[in-house]
Amino acid sequence: MFTYKKHILQFNKPATTSRGSMQTHTVYYILKTDALSKKMGIGEAAPLPGLSIDFVENFETHLHLILNQLNNGFKLEDIDLENWPSIQFAVETALSDLKFGGIRKICENEFIINKPIAINGLVWMNNADEMLAEAAQKIEAGFNCIKFKIGSLDFDEECRILEKIRSRYNAFKLEIRTDANGAFANADAFEKLNTLKRFELHSIEQPIKAKQTDFMQEVCAKSPIPIALDEELIGVKEHEIKPLLQFIKPQYIILKPTLIGGLAKCQFWIDKAHELNINWWFTSALESNIGLNAIAQYCSSLKTAMPQGLGTGSLYKNNIDSPLTVSNGFIHYDNSKKWVF
Repeated sequence: MFTYKKHILQFNKPATTSRGSMQTHTVYYILKTDALSKKMGIGEAAPLPGLSIDFVENFETHLHLILNQLNNGFKLEDIDLENWPSIQFAVETALSDLKFGGIRKICENEFIINKPIAINGLVWMNNADEMLAEAAQKIEAGFNCIKFKIGSLDFDEECRILEKIRSRYNAFKLEIRTDANGAFANADAFEKLNTLKRFELHSIEQPIKAKQTDFMQEVCAKSPIPIALDEELIGVKEHEIKPLLQFIKPQYIILKPTLIGGLAKCQFWIDKAHELNINWWFTSALESNIGLNAIAQYCSSLKTAMPQGLGTGSLYKNNIDSPLTVSNGFIHYDNSKKWVF
């Protein structure tokens, strides 16, 4: 039997990007209970406002209908969830969790036997002093890869922040990633990218707005900084994936199962990216620890050494208590801690 529970996550402080700020984040836990054993698998549907294609007013109505179909004998693959990527991810992981006995394990992986995953330290948009302080705090805490959200402050001020950090830590000691969330105007995108070059950035995610395929192809070809596609992947159907990657030719893609349609869809992106020598990493889309755990385990199963974007569990006041912990630039699965759902 499939059921669901709604939960409103509360941020410790507003989460700000170039698209605006969030104080809360509504998520839906999909529960798959076995009638005989009473064991329960849990998945998380967490559509993001202003970004997810399934963040719609009547989301719960559609969720209820989809779970009714599953309860009436439909298989997951029999239901068209192309426009409901967060539900696809939630149902997929709830089923996997139940298959492994309802212990919050979703695949064979080394993460749950405490092999940690390297992650980037995320610096949210704020005033310059706060961003510098947060970056310094992350570096002091052991992160050697820092990601800055940019695009909301004055560009010169953002450059001064990066300059101060880079003057203290060279590129051999600290990897700097940036994420513009599509904030750069087409008219001055190249000027800004050329200005950012001097900070020896690892990459910049989605410098321009998504769905400008021709211009994004030009940006990826000419940018002095490697480009990572992020929002560009949202809403892309399976048969469109390889042609899109072949045309745009990005250096990286960012995989967010909640936004692009679950772990199987992410694997399809990875397979096509590998064919074209395009690298990738996973990033959480602000899920609670339920969704974050599933992403971390799947990522671990792929045995990648690149730092992942999985350090978002501490953003909330009322997250689900879990074995997930972050220390020294890694996310760990601490088996001395228990899941409390």
